[in-house]
Amino acid sequence: MKFGIIKERKNPPDRRVVLSPEACKTVTSAFLEAEIVVEPSNIRVYKDAEYIAENLQVADKMEDCDVLIGVKEVPIKALIPNKKYFFFSHTIKKQPYNRKLLQALLEKNIEFFDHEVIVNSKGARLVAFGRYAGIVGAYNGFRAYGLKYGTFLLPKAEELKDQQALITILKKIKLPAIKIILTGKGRVGNGAKEMLDGMGLKKVTVKDYLEKEFTEAVYCQIDASEYNKRKDGVRGSKVDFFTNPRAYKSNFYRFAQVSDFYIAGHFYGDGAPYLYTREDAKQTDFKIRVVADVSCDIDGPVASTIKPSTIADPVYGYDPKTESVTDFKNHEAIAVMAVDNLPCELPRDASVGFGESFLKYVIPAFFNQDKDGVLERARMTKDGKLTPRFAYLQDYVDGKE
Repeated sequence: MKFGIIKERKNPPDRRVVLSPEACKTVTSAFLEAEIVVEPSNIRVYKDAEYIAENLQVADKMEDCDVLIGVKEVPIKALIPNKKYFFFSHTIKKQPYNRKLLQALLEKNIEFFDHEVIVNSKGARLVAFGRYAGIVGAYNGFRAYGLKYGTFLLPKAEELKDQQALITILKKIKLPAIKIILTGKGRVGNGAKEMLDGMGLKKVTVKDYLEKEFTEAVYCQIDASEYNKRKDGVRGSKVDFFTNPRAYKSNFYRFAQVSDFYIAGHFYGDGAPYLYTREDAKQTDFKIRVVADVSCDIDGPVASTIKPSTIADPVYGYDPKTESVTDFKNHEAIAVMAVDNLPCELPRDASVGFGESFLKYVIPAFFNQDKDGVLERARMTKDGKLTPRFAYLQDYVDGKE
């Protein structure tokens, strides 16, 4: 089995890679039948020489490989017919802008596996960059806070080496006695929590957060059962919420009344209530003025996120009165950091973390007859057709949706 590590060709450039040089070496050592060829790249965070140093072949020979592995969408013209591919296609939610990509995968008879749907038997994701989105998102949120109020100036995350370097910088800043609310306890939320804990912020309970004043900056991490409640008044649970999201309404506003800074690291599912609406943000007791929206659902559950921002220009202002973009330094504006490709700013750490999971769950499936069904569940296309699991995309492919 010959694996190819492809060059990332999407713009803006993405420096991440699924398998680092060390990870590639682990594959070839653990599976003697495995070969790896690395396509040359002047973009990748790991230099070609680092792969060569591990006795790996760096060559323009992707046509000779059986399985081609990348991170972001592969441009249609670069797709090699009749191959197996892994990358993020951003098509499973019927995204209009990538319809032609899925059509091309079918037309070129590509057996396609999407990283986003590499899941276990219960549907939980096995490989993801979410933790690193949370890590960088939290850092960028503090950077946005400093820029809005002119209290400190942090370098961009992409200018720093790794997570520890981000934490080292954050530990030097002096925060006023603000309250920081963090939603989500999954990969993203806990990635952000690592940063808050790393910089030494005090974590407090929901009760204390809502009822007490503090003389130092504090944070509170909440999950779905704490920022939602059942409409019928029955006591809900996190499991019930994810099963029956339409039975719930938001209970987040009580946090918005006492929070200065909000880090959104939650998962948002179809039918779930918005955390806060545009009307909520207009209220005089709505206190939040800095939002780091790691989840970045546009015009979604975090009403102030009306567009994505970019690594080059990461912060914009949201005017609650006009519901439009404004200068984030304006007194009444909510400063919004909503970069939708945050892990790109920490490419080496993100690549290592993603690769560890890919090594653990995906690579072995090629050599053990896919005994756990990992490949079967992630396979979106085969023999020029959608697989049964993804047949719901047929109307999308046909241009009917």
